Amino acid sequence: MTLACTDTDLRLGGKTLLAGADITLQPGRVTAILGPNGAGKSTLLSVLGGQRQPDRGQVLLERQPLAVHRPAALALRRALMPQESAVAFDFSAQDIVALGRFPHRRTPSRDEDAIIDGAMALTDVSALAQRVLNTLSGGEKSRVQMARALAQLWDPRPDGRARWLLLDEPTAALDLSHQHAAMRLLRDWAGQGVGIVAVLHDLNLARRYADEVVVLVGGGGVHQGPAAQVLQPALIERVWGMPCQPVVAADGTIQYLFG
Repeated sequence: MTLACTDTDLRLGGKTLLAGADITLQPGRVTAILGPNGAGKSTLLSVLGGQRQPDRGQVLLERQPLAVHRPAALALRRALMPQESAVAFDFSAQDIVALGRFPHRRTPSRDEDAIIDGAMALTDVSALAQRVLNTLSGGEKSRVQMARALAQLWDPRPDGRARWLLLDEPTAALDLSHQHAAMRLLRDWAGQGVGIVAVLHDLNLARRYADEVVVLVGGGGVHQGPAAQVLQPALIERVWGMPCQPVVAADGTIQYLFG
């Protein structure tokens, strides 16, 4: 039930956005995609989600090319949360979350409204239900979009196949409390067998909540493995160019001090 890309390159306008990416992801785990600006994090996520086609290599879902999975069937198992969350029309927050149920329109749940309400409650946006999305703050929009993605994947698949949630910087616009709430929520969903793949910038969030990390190095190169093993000071200093000192927090977790 893996999601993988093999020796994958993607170029745009003569510029290489992704080079030699070769990774395998497992459901039931939180995987953080990390790297400096321009390393190809969002590009890798878009390739894994099928939004972009690589110039070389391929994406495999359950050992089959992603292209052989019908879009309608894939939408029942894979949800995407993009960075940008503005929409062209005056949809309410509730309308946006309800869009997550669109792939299920032919075989709807017995209680579609309860799913929408439940997803909004999980991301703490119930009070925003009737607000127009474009009037919300960046953090509020982000939480609404996460609720939409959760609504799309709400129920386990009858055939037992894995569900995948791909998120591009889901914590970037959130305040500190909502960052940790979002990551705890993603961990909970991974515990239900969902494959969570998230682009993150905060190494401390990745170290605390991710099972494994994929670190992209500008110009090519990928480091993949358990978060605790990969996110070592030597690698961090080499990739990000920042001095890094690990410290033990009051709750026993490892955090990094930079500078």
